[in-house]
Amino acid sequence: MIITLKKETSEAELNEFVSTWKEKGFGVHISKGENITILGLLGDTSSLDTEQVRANPFVETVQRVSAPYKMANRAFHPDNTVIKIDNASFGADKIPVIAGPYSVESEEQVVSIAQSVKNSGASFLRGGAFKPRTSPYSFQGLGEKGLEFLKIAKKETGLPIVTELMDIRQLKYFDDVDLIQIGARNMQNFDLLKEMGKVQKPILLKRGMSATVKEFLMSAEYIMESGNENVILCERGIRTFDNYTRNCIDISIIPYLHKVTHLPIIIDPSHACGLRWMVCDLAKAAVACNTDGLIIEVHNNPEKAWCDGEQSLHPSEFASLMKVLPEISKVNNRTI
Repeated sequence: MIITLKKETSEAELNEFVSTWKEKGFGVHISKGENITILGLLGDTSSLDTEQVRANPFVETVQRVSAPYKMANRAFHPDNTVIKIDNASFGADKIPVIAGPYSVESEEQVVSIAQSVKNSGASFLRGGAFKPRTSPYSFQGLGEKGLEFLKIAKKETGLPIVTELMDIRQLKYFDDVDLIQIGARNMQNFDLLKEMGKVQKPILLKRGMSATVKEFLMSAEYIMESGNENVILCERGIRTFDNYTRNCIDISIIPYLHKVTHLPIIIDPSHACGLRWMVCDLAKAAVACNTDGLIIEVHNNPEKAWCDGEQSLHPSEFASLMKVLPEISKVNNRTI
């Protein structure tokens, strides 16, 4: 249930009103705008009489929310959530680009790539230390050593780190990670999502390969309801009946999510298609469709990458792409 308070409601009256609902066992999410204050009641509100709630002298309007996701719902939070990390912001006018290798292979490799993507305008360094793979015989990442190499690259370039957490037991190694990625295969690992709600770091949540948009937002809700509202959604392609690309990128999710949620949405064109020659066009399409960010795989020698080289851009290709994207972003009055 959403309760909009009258503009003249004082802070003391607001606090008293909120306390009343908490005493009744409801969670209360407060969203304050310039001219409006909205309370989102969390819990089973089906038995509440909206007319009785509306009779309160502080209340302007009352409406029920049919969608099962509440805290992620734009109705609860009309303004865009802007998540600031270091000098970049997701959900603001300037669109951040995350770039780097699928997996960290060596200190020299990741530092070299970090320097090149920074020179091209990237705001973040991505790199996998712990990697989920379909086959148990495939390279699983360097683990803790990979994170150490990422930290060295961060020190050398100043780029904040984005990397994937697969298991809560790995969290002790993530002190220097700036944005924790929860991958597609863990999108519905609800125990892990609850733990991410207790973490004081932003979370990049990737959509599961067979997940509906509703399921995607409910996974974000798990994190937010557990205490962490800094969630960035990431579309990385879904599984369909066709297999000419690795996955099918859902560009339509950008305007849809902008309508139904206040959370930022970014696009991963690399995992979506799995083909290097498509990545740049899909990145351009995402920017034209008003994405809040991009995450792109870049490798200094894609042909010899330990995994997923076929979907990784060469630094020169990434540099060329970064020269084009600012012009496309102007369509939506944004910059890169």
